[in-house]
Amino acid sequence: MLRKIRIALSIAFFALITFFFIDFAGILPRELHVLTHLQFVPALLFHHIGILLIILILTFVFGRIYCSTLCPMGVFQDIVAWISKKTAKKKKRYSYSPAKTILRWSVLLVTVLTFLFGFSTLLALIEPYSAFGRMATHLFKPVYEAGNNVLAAIFTHFDNYTFYKVNIFIVSVFSFVTAFVTLLVISYLAWRHGRTFCNTICPVGTVLGFLSKYSLFKIKVNETKCNHCMLCSMACKASCINSKEQSIDYSRCVDCFDCLESCNKGAMKFVFSPSFRRKQKSILDYQNIAGHSSTTLTKQARNDVDVSKRKFFTTGLVTAVALPSVLAQGKEKLLGSGVGITRQTPISPPGAVSHEHLLRRCTSCHLCVSKCPSKVLKPAFLEYGLGGMMQPVMSFERGFCNYNCTRCSNICPTGALRPLTKDDKHHTQVGHAIFNKDICVVYVKGHNCGACAEHCPTQAVSMHPIEGKPGLTGPVVDTSMCVGCGGCEFICPTRPYRAIFVEGDEVQQKAVVTQETEGENVEINIGFGF
Repeated sequence: MLRKIRIALSIAFFALITFFFIDFAGILPRELHVLTHLQFVPALLFHHIGILLIILILTFVFGRIYCSTLCPMGVFQDIVAWISKKTAKKKKRYSYSPAKTILRWSVLLVTVLTFLFGFSTLLALIEPYSAFGRMATHLFKPVYEAGNNVLAAIFTHFDNYTFYKVNIFIVSVFSFVTAFVTLLVISYLAWRHGRTFCNTICPVGTVLGFLSKYSLFKIKVNETKCNHCMLCSMACKASCINSKEQSIDYSRCVDCFDCLESCNKGAMKFVFSPSFRRKQKSILDYQNIAGHSSTTLTKQARNDVDVSKRKFFTTGLVTAVALPSVLAQGKEKLLGSGVGITRQTPISPPGAVSHEHLLRRCTSCHLCVSKCPSKVLKPAFLEYGLGGMMQPVMSFERGFCNYNCTRCSNICPTGALRPLTKDDKHHTQVGHAIFNKDICVVYVKGHNCGACAEHCPTQAVSMHPIEGKPGLTGPVVDTSMCVGCGGCEFICPTRPYRAIFVEGDEVQQKAVVTQETEGENVEINIGFGF
């Protein structure tokens, strides 16, 4: 029954989170974004103390329930492993393997250090929720949209317009390739070895695994009933059950409960078993069998711990010393490269506060990219530097930021984008418009245009008479009123560069927005020049 409950809860959470990422039609209520806040790293970065306490308490009481039920990447691996079992010609069997403790803690240490030094790309790559979010956004969503377009074509043929066609495009080639490689690597490991990623690479698995060793409820082996048949070990996706020694590595057990169902002797039970009792019993048994005194045993255990500590801190020291120089070299190379003609400073989404704030909070899950209705958010490549790769940046190639839209800031699970009301959004300046009259059609062709002023929601761009050119008006920008929405840049007809474009603000400012703009009434006799 425990296994069935776990499977039901896992499927429910996985289906809802996945569909929330790929749902372009708004079928699911927006309030379901709370499911993404239940993830460990987003809750940690958002400082959700309550959610963190719930996850940690659940782990301390029951073990790694989070990894088997709440984590979408964990459930995805279980699905791949299940398909592997069902499609294999021979019966799929796992086997016990020793824990790779030094590797696990080294990966965690390097990830934390690089994040503290401002290089969040590594955390984004191996953090399970964010890695799954990119897979859902760049791989699963296009497939879902293609299926929708097929249904739209079929239903439209019969004059039924329940479905409508949507445009499918790759938001970022780099993020698409990254998501595809992640899918291949995770799927391969899960297909062949079960939960290898969770117990070797995943930083969340390492942290929760340390706590789960002391959990109150554990899977215990009844030594009198166990006949060493190894059925439990062959069913364990975490490879943490040593049937020969009748022991379980609780730091790697993800509470899938497959072993409970596989044992036909009733030797595997999920019972209340505090760690202090187990330690006391094991020490007494060891003393009786080996004939060693408690002093000798304690001294030996202390020596083992000291060796492990020395290895752990030596790895951390080497990484801490080498990392700043590596990052400095990467930054120097980036700063020395050429800058774009139209924009020198990237535009962060509304609510990002600053580039520094975004860098320290965003894990590149791309939920904001997936849910942006105007398609103006895309993953960055080198716009923010090496440390900010794949974090969201605004681009006005396919649209402009809706003046009243606050969706991205209100669904961000990490706090990288702070929640904004409509009034907050109206006064948040993410960038400011810059006008280049050298390529404007009004100045170059002598044709009236005014498209930028027509599309400015704050009247920061207004048309004024051009001295010496009667009947012509040119755009004038009031940067204090500009919010950087990109309406002017998107609609500007000049190509390949826009005559008016938005330059980003490294620290977002407060725009001065008024209800009406005082200016001269200009009568225009000529229409648009395009």
